[in-house]
Amino acid sequence: MRITRAVVPSLFTVLNMFCGFMAIIHASRMEFVPACWFIVLAAGFDSLDGMMARITKSASQFGVEIDSLSDVISFGAAPAFLVYKLALGELGGIGILISSLLMIFGGLRLARFNVQLTGFDKEHFTGLPIPVSAITVASFVLDYYSEDTGLIPAAAAVLPYMVIALSLLMVSKVKYDTLPKPSRRSFKKEPWKFALLLITVAAVALTAGAAIFPAFVLFVLYGVIRSVALYVRRVSSHPHPKFDEEAAEPTRAEP
Repeated sequence: MRITRAVVPSLFTVLNMFCGFMAIIHASRMEFVPACWFIVLAAGFDSLDGMMARITKSASQFGVEIDSLSDVISFGAAPAFLVYKLALGELGGIGILISSLLMIFGGLRLARFNVQLTGFDKEHFTGLPIPVSAITVASFVLDYYSEDTGLIPAAAAVLPYMVIALSLLMVSKVKYDTLPKPSRRSFKKEPWKFALLLITVAAVALTAGAAIFPAFVLFVLYGVIRSVALYVRRVSSHPHPKFDEEAAEPTRAEP
């Protein structure tokens, strides 16, 4: 059996998938903190497989497909099962429905991404990336859940609405920036992205992970606010044709 360079990124993809499976196992045992960290670890492997594919120049359609399958497990099924076991299961059937949105809408988002993919390098994502949604959920639980007291009441009340919002954003047309590529050209083009990334990593390290949730909330909100601002600017610069016609109509003199 011949071992090719494509094995390297695929190995990280498999580790991503395995972490998602481990997150589901821990969530089923009501071990929510380890389950959340396995989701975060899966996101780390997910970012590394793309980096390894670029370094080894082994990006392929197979890699895209296996990566999406892994993402459905680690960032769709795992966080959906996590929030169900943690709190939403208490809501009965509606809790099952809300929990499933992370997996269903995440799968739809990945399918749309695959059919629209042209080339393997991209400048932005259309819709919230599914790993961002999963890490937002996992870090939310890490910040507001305690093994002694459980999820604080205010967080439990917010959780269903946050799950719905993240799910809808995944299938929206809101644009989100990709991570900057580690190259001199990328650094010269957008140095502010590298600066923000370094500040975020430093904040996460100094707070022992507590800054993950605020950082991802800011990222999610930035995409929404930017899209709204661009929409308002586009509408204001192109008035409705009806108003244009009324403005252009000559004034008639009264008899």
